Amino acid sequence: MALLFSAATMGVCAQSAQKFTANKMNEYGLVYTLPKTAVNVTVEALRTVKTPGEFRLYSKKYLNIDPILEPSDVWSVKSVTLTTAGISDGDESYLVQFKSGSSPFMILDGNNCPLTVNDEDYTPAPAPALPQAVAMKPSILQTAAAAQAVTSEMLQSQSTAKRAQLAAAKIYELRQSRNDIISGNADQMPADGEAMKLALDNLEKQEAALTAMFTGTVQTATAVRTYQVVPQAADGKTIVARVSATEGPVDVTDLSGMPVYLETRVVAKGSLPVNDKGEEKKFPKGGLAYCIPGEGVFTASFNGREIASLDADIAQFGIVFGIDPAIFTDKKTPAYVIFDPATGAVREIGSK
Repeated sequence: MALLFSAATMGVCAQSAQKFTANKMNEYGLVYTLPKTAVNVTVEALRTVKTPGEFRLYSKKYLNIDPILEPSDVWSVKSVTLTTAGISDGDESYLVQFKSGSSPFMILDGNNCPLTVNDEDYTPAPAPALPQAVAMKPSILQTAAAAQAVTSEMLQSQSTAKRAQLAAAKIYELRQSRNDIISGNADQMPADGEAMKLALDNLEKQEAALTAMFTGTVQTATAVRTYQVVPQAADGKTIVARVSATEGPVDVTDLSGMPVYLETRVVAKGSLPVNDKGEEKKFPKGGLAYCIPGEGVFTASFNGREIASLDADIAQFGIVFGIDPAIFTDKKTPAYVIFDPATGAVREIGSK
C-alpha cells in the first residue's frame, strides 16, 4: 500500500465557509468539489534533560538517594493522535443543476467542498482536542529558593566535600523547621494560616533545591508536529513521521529520526444503494453528488509498540452517488442536507 504525503505538516482543510446561491446569474447551477479524506498523524514528542548535581558523589552518603551521574538530553515519543480531515479532490468536481426560478443555496468550505445545502444554521463540529507544545521550565536550581537555601559557609568553602556536608545539614535543619511549624513548636510561629502556608512552601522549595544539588535535576518539554497523509484503498504499512533522539520531530525524509509507522486496513468499501429488487440505483440526472465512504482502521506504532488507533470513514474507500436536486426546490417543504466535511458523505438530510 502507498500513502500520498500531502504535506509535512497539517494543512488547513476548511478555510472560511461561503454561501453560494443558485440563481439566474449562474443559470441555477453550482460547482463544487468533493473531498478526499486525509489522516492527520499528530506526534507529541517529549524532551527530557537530565543534569547531575554538584554533590552527586555524596548523595548516597548523606541522603541515601541514587543520583543522576551523567548528563543527557533525549527526545522520545510521548503520544500520537490520529484524526481525519477533508482536503479537496481535484478529480471529483461536479455541477449540480437546480430548477429555474428557485433559489437553493450551498455552503462550501475554503476548498470548495460542500458543507450544507439549504441549511443557514450550519455550525461546524468542534475541532478534535490535540496536545499542545509545552516549553521547558527553569529547574529548581534556577529559582530564587535555591539562592536563598545556599548559606554563606557553603559559598565560602573551597571543598566540595565540605559544601556537601553543609548542604546536607541545611536540609535536615529545614525539615526540623517545617516540623516545628506544623506542630506549633516554632520560636516564631506564622501570624495566620496564609502566612503558615507561605512559610511551609518556602521551606519545601529550599529543601528541594538543596536536594537537587545531590540528586540532579530533570527538566522536560514537549513539541507537537502533525503529518498529513492521504491513504489509498489498499492494506499496508508505511512510515508517516519521524522523531530524532536529539532533535525531536523531523521531516519524514530525515533518516536521523526513528520512524512512526501507520498501518492501514480496509474494513469495508462503499457500495451503491439498491432498490427494492436489489438492483443498483442509477445516478439521478443532474444530481447532487455525494460520497458513500468506505471504512478503514489505522494503527500507529513506534519502536515496535502500538501507540494509537483510529476507525474512520474514508472517501477514497467509497463511491460517488447523487441526490435528486428537485427535493431542494420543493415550494412547500424544500429539503436540506448536511455533509461530513472529511468524506463528503451525507450526515443528515431532511426538510424544514
